[in-house]
Amino acid sequence: MATTALENLGEREESELSIVLTDDSAIWELNRQYRGVDRPTDVLSFSQREGEDPGMIPEVLGDVVISLDRVHEQAREYGHSFERELGFLVVHGILHLLGWDHERPDDEAVMMAKTEEILTGIGLSRETR
Repeated sequence: MATTALENLGEREESELSIVLTDDSAIWELNRQYRGVDRPTDVLSFSQREGEDPGMIPEVLGDVVISLDRVHEQAREYGHSFERELGFLVVHGILHLLGWDHERPDDEAVMMAKTEEILTGIGLSRETR
């Protein structure tokens, strides 16, 4: 899934990233510590292309942290499979690592369209159950 997303986005074949699957408690602590938000979230991205010395090692993109508790809950809430929700959050997190954002409505629409394109390409369209 991550490899397909990176290929679709034109990233280098030797790109590296880590994907950490955790629970609400751990992601809550990370969200509080790094974003100042005192609640759990579904996905956090820590880009190596930002901050001090961005991109020192160009193939290292960063870390994506996903709460499996949120994956289960959101899959139920949105009426699709666990796999579809996990795929959505992996792709969403990777896009953030690469500098995509959704602060403005037009940026969100572009980011969502790219996410859906990638997910559909790996068989995880919205209809997937």
